[in-house]
Order: sequence, then structure tokens, then C-alpha cells
Amino acid sequence: MTGFVEKPEPAQVPDLVHLHTGKVRDLYQNQAGDLVMVASDRISAFDWVLPTEIPDKGRILTRLSLWWFEQLEDLLPNHVKGTDVPAGAPADWEGRTMVCRSLRMVPVECVARGYLAGSGLAEYEEAQTVCGLALPPGLENGSELPGSLFTPATKAQVGEHDENVSYEEVARLVGSETAVELRQATLAAYDRARDIARERGIILADTKFEFGWDDSGDEPVLTLADEVLTPDSSRFWPADTWQPGRAQPSFDKQYVRDWLVSPASGWDRASEQPPPALPEEVVEATRARYVEAYERLTGVPWS
Repeated sequence: MTGFVEKPEPAQVPDLVHLHTGKVRDLYQNQAGDLVMVASDRISAFDWVLPTEIPDKGRILTRLSLWWFEQLEDLLPNHVKGTDVPAGAPADWEGRTMVCRSLRMVPVECVARGYLAGSGLAEYEEAQTVCGLALPPGLENGSELPGSLFTPATKAQVGEHDENVSYEEVARLVGSETAVELRQATLAAYDRARDIARERGIILADTKFEFGWDDSGDEPVLTLADEVLTPDSSRFWPADTWQPGRAQPSFDKQYVRDWLVSPASGWDRASEQPPPALPEEVVEATRARYVEAYERLTGVPWS
């Protein structure tokens, strides 16, 4: 059993229709047909959306996504139209709202990897491959890969795992031409972001992108969507402490995961019981990692 420990009730806003409550974002549609995305302070781990929020997390994710969209806009169009809070919406939506073009979403998580970690490491240790792609022997946890890899996954519902799939499976799902376009766009965006992060002393180990088709013109245009290059969708490591052969310190919710599996939490991950609330020190430490990632990447103090 996984999912929400306490599923929130969506806000009722004039002229908006609630579409979906995700792990972090609430999605609405306005009367113009645009998607209104609101990033909450919710945090998930081990396929559970936890009962404790991380203050400012949604605003950090939103502001960082907007910054990254700007860094990539000469490579890829994105879905953002504006950040105005709809009339009648809660005051708390300020700073965490993006009004976006409604896209025909591609049913694939477009993952790019430059380093060995996570599910990629697990597959490599078992078969010396990642998503079926053969890799050289001798790589370790945190090793830099010989080149950037496109390692797609299928999208999962809240409380379920994304599942890594082969490039051939993506081509079967969406067609060979679209698969080629997805791979090219994913690797171009990853390589650009990796270089930007590296200049700021951060390793972008891997990340996932979502794409959709913008059908508003004469021809469909593949368009970058959702959030982009945040600590929720990416693995960021401090470059000055990178050391292959061990788990790397990271700018994400690893602090939360580590506490949940520690004796201090008293939680058995294998049980069907939901995880407990986070203690204040874990909340503060996690928020500090998100803030540090934002400040180091953008060069702008968080306020």
C-alpha cells in the first residue's frame, strides 16, 4: 500500500476546474483551456506522499523551474505562459503558480543520465547495462558514464514506481520518429544543464524531463513541460565532494529517505503502515538543501 498518507482537498477557485492532485502539484484548467500548475510544499519518499510539508519547497521548485526554462529556451520551447495567480485563488498560490499551454503529453518519462546512480546502478550491478544499454566494466556507484544516456521510463500513478524501459519500447509506444526527437531533445537539454551546473560546482548526475505536443500551430511542436531540473526531478551532487564508490551527498530529499529507514523513525518500509511525520530537524535540514541548490545554481539569494 502506498500513496497519500493524508490526501489534501483541492482548493475551489472561481473559473478553474480541478484536474488532478499529484505528489507535489495540483493541476487546474482555466476557461481559456490553459493548465494552471500549483506547486505545493508536499514531499514524497518511497512512493508515499508524506504527512509533513517542507516550507517554501513549492516556491523553490517553481522559481528554479522558471530559471531553467530560460536557460534552455534557445534549445527547446516550453509550456509556460505566465505566473499570474488566478483571481479568487488562495493567497498562498503566489510564487508557486505557473499558467501553461495545454499540451498533448507524451506518455514517457525522458530520463538522461551522466553518472551511475539509483535504478541505473542497480541494473548495472546485475547486468552491466542501463535500460538495456551496455556499459563498460569497472564502474562504481557515482561513476561518470562514458557519455550521456537516454534511459526512458513509463509514467506511474501516485504511489507506484516509474518503470525503466528500452528505447525500442519507447519507439513502439510513440513511433520511431517521435522516439528520435525525444532522445535528441532530452540529451541536448541534459548536456546544456550539466555544463551550467558544473560551472557552479554542482554535478547533475541525472534528471527527467516531460514533453508534450503543442497543437496550436500548423504543425505539432515538441514542447518541454512540467517542472524542469529541480531537486525533485534531478540528482544534484556537490562537485567538491564527489567520490565514486560510495553514495554521494545530494541536494534533494535523501535526508528524508535516510531518516525514514533509520531506527529513529520507527517505520518498517516493508509494512503496509504509512510513514510517520518528519521531525523538525529533518524538515529544516531538507529545506536548507533545497535552498542551497537554488542559490548555488541561480547565483541569487533565496528570499
